[in-house]
Amino acid sequence: MEWISGFAVTWVEATGSTNADLLAAARQGAPSRSVISADHQHSGRGRRGRSWEAAPGSSLLFSVLIRPTVAANHVHLVTTALSLGAAEACETVTGVRPGLKWPNDLVVADRKLAGVLAESVAGGDRVEAVVVGMGLNVRAGAAPPEMADTAVTLEEVGGAAVDRRELLAAILARFSRWLEGIDEPEGRQRLLAAVRRASVTLGRPVSVELGDGRVLQGRAEELDDTGGLVLDGGRRVVVGDVIHLRPRGGGD
Repeated sequence: MEWISGFAVTWVEATGSTNADLLAAARQGAPSRSVISADHQHSGRGRRGRSWEAAPGSSLLFSVLIRPTVAANHVHLVTTALSLGAAEACETVTGVRPGLKWPNDLVVADRKLAGVLAESVAGGDRVEAVVVGMGLNVRAGAAPPEMADTAVTLEEVGGAAVDRRELLAAILARFSRWLEGIDEPEGRQRLLAAVRRASVTLGRPVSVELGDGRVLQGRAEELDDTGGLVLDGGRRVVVGDVIHLRPRGGGD
């Protein structure tokens, strides 16, 4: 274990899932700001349990444990803070600034650079711990072959080799900066204002698959004060998978 940017980071060569490992550690009392990073995951997962396989050493794979002090309806902003911090860190390290695809993916020209999976440990009526995992595509082999046209790597778009430890340190430093403010309304407002600026979803036609299987289509107009996505007509989405649609008549 080593301390990086105020986080206790444990490096492992391979594991099933860094999220699963850290959730187990959280239930055993592991402290806030614990991190596990792996060269390879045998059972990596995306949203809704989708599997994700990557070649060893091709991705930055890590999970962070946070024991939040915010109200339950703001806990998801921990995940938002990590995604925003990661986007800023990519720019610091490589000069490439990814956009944020709602709710928390990092994309470059609509190709997926990083995915995020958050899971929590509940205690009574409060959230005792949040574990946020990220898989960030660094070099060739990071994405499954079937996603070659829809995923991208940081080295591909940056044109230079990337040190994964340097990148993790930069991500954790930016994440820590955004975490500091979410206990207060002003800090949450600053975070969401920055996310709106970084968003590549707002202003675009989208299709949103909800958890119950329903699909909404419309224009993504705003993020509300809790980070929910607001579509035209005032329709609010809290949880869902977004697909960016092309405007009628062309466009990007």
